[in-house]
Amino acid sequence: MAVLCCLLWGSAFPAVKAGYALLHVAKTDTAAQMLFAGWRFLAAGAILLILALLNRKSIAVPRTLVGPVIGLGLFQTTLQYVFFYVGLAHATGVKSSIMNATGAFFGVILAHVLYRDDRITPRKAAGCLLGFAGVLAVNLGGPRGVGGLDFEFSLLGEGAVVAAAFVLAAGSIWGKGVSRTLDPMVMTGWQLAIGGTALLAIGVAAGGHLSGFDARSLALLAYMAGLSAAAFALWSLLIKHNPVGMLAVFNFLIPVFGVLLSALFLHEPVLAWKNAVALALVCGGIWLVTRRASSRLSSRP
Repeated sequence: MAVLCCLLWGSAFPAVKAGYALLHVAKTDTAAQMLFAGWRFLAAGAILLILALLNRKSIAVPRTLVGPVIGLGLFQTTLQYVFFYVGLAHATGVKSSIMNATGAFFGVILAHVLYRDDRITPRKAAGCLLGFAGVLAVNLGGPRGVGGLDFEFSLLGEGAVVAAAFVLAAGSIWGKGVSRTLDPMVMTGWQLAIGGTALLAIGVAAGGHLSGFDARSLALLAYMAGLSAAAFALWSLLIKHNPVGMLAVFNFLIPVFGVLLSALFLHEPVLAWKNAVALALVCGGIWLVTRRASSRLSSRP
């Protein structure tokens, strides 16, 4: 389930950039980017809430959780994707995927600080470093300025993507607490709907406009809404039942998938042998982090 979530999130890198092209969204048109994100997440939230109703679940939020759910939506969805969409517009899909990998480190560090049973161990630290090495390996040697890796850094580009990664990591831990008393599907549905509505409001207030709607652009928006609904709902369920630090290392797969799919659909050059090395390193890092937890679980009566 964790790998599936990462594959879906990785596909968002080329999908967002393709959406910008189809809907004529310039990289400097932040208002239109907010509209694009708002429709995506509002639709994703509606999908989850409708599914919850079809499964005869109550979508009512207890009074004591109304504030946390609204806060989670504005933080993990609105704030995160303000950073993410702006950053992605000012950096290539490849470089954005590298910066996004810092989210795994943020998740492990925050879990170490907040949970006594989720400390950083030498094995976990080695796994994180191995995973990040895989992310770097898949990008090293790309042509400068043509989607490959270089050492330039801008606050509006790579800096915004790093900020988005931190917000996602912190929001996942916040959601873990809320999901203890609220169904993860319902929580995620409201979170995405509230966050998406706020993004729409920002886009409209800033004078955003989208054009070029046709079968292709609508199909792309539908796909992005579906991947958000599925990935966030599954991840919330995983976070509820598993240590945050163990799951965080799977986030290294997101940039690997993002690079592979960006290369496939956006023709951003990445050599095939480096893809294989990257996948091997990332999988090795995941194995290091999860092996100990699996052994502990298997030893229980």
